[in-house]
Parts: sequence; structure tokens; C-alpha cells
Amino acid sequence: QVQLAESGGGSVQAGGSLRLSCATSGRTVSSATMGWFRQAPGKEREFVAAIIWSGSRTYYADSVKGRFTISRDNAEATADLQMNSLKPEDTAVYYCAAGFRTSQAPNDYHYWGRGTQVTVSS
Repeated sequence: QVQLAESGGGSVQAGGSLRLSCATSGRTVSSATMGWFRQAPGKEREFVAAIIWSGSRTYYADSVKGRFTISRDNAEATADLQMNSLKPEDTAVYYCAAGFRTSQAPNDYHYWGRGTQVTVSS
């Protein structure tokens, strides 16, 4: 079994930055694709970013491209999301996920954290 735990959420003004971290434990996920998703109130969970097992390829939603950067450290079993130039529309609960298929679909990810709240005020 794999456990994921997000940290680093909080409140920030528009234009600010936050760094989210996902710590994994249990079964190794060094061969898994790590993804970040978010869900705002009343909306469906949406893809934000993903990084393949080697870290050599990354994928981003158009809405965050150029502002967010996903990274991973397999030795430390972590996956981070650096968020810059934050906008009020980035406000959501952010979830870390692990899966064995590179995908933007939530259903393709097997393991999920409980989420961390990010609030961006204007």
C-alpha cells in the first residue's frame, strides 16, 4: 500500500508563490507517475501537472503552464509543485496522486493524498 501526504498549502495574495510537497511512504512509487490535481468548490477534480518516474518528462494543464513547476526526488520519495504568480482562480484543494500510467485523468491514478487547501486572494 502507498500513503501520500501533502503539505505546504495556505493563503497567499495574488501574484504570490507557494510550494506544495507530497511525501510518500509504504510501497515505493519511484516507478510511478506522480500527479497533482485540484478541486474547487462545486467543480470537478482537474489535472494540474504530472511527472514521469524518471523526471525527464513533465505535463501541465494549460491554465498553469509557465507558472507551476512539478519536480520529484525519488531518493527522498517526494514530489513537489512550485506555484508562482498565483491567481484567485487557483484557489482549490490540491491533491497529490500516484499512478502507473501517464495520464491527465484522475481515474488513472491509484493512490491519493487527502489534499491541502490553497487560497489566493485578490
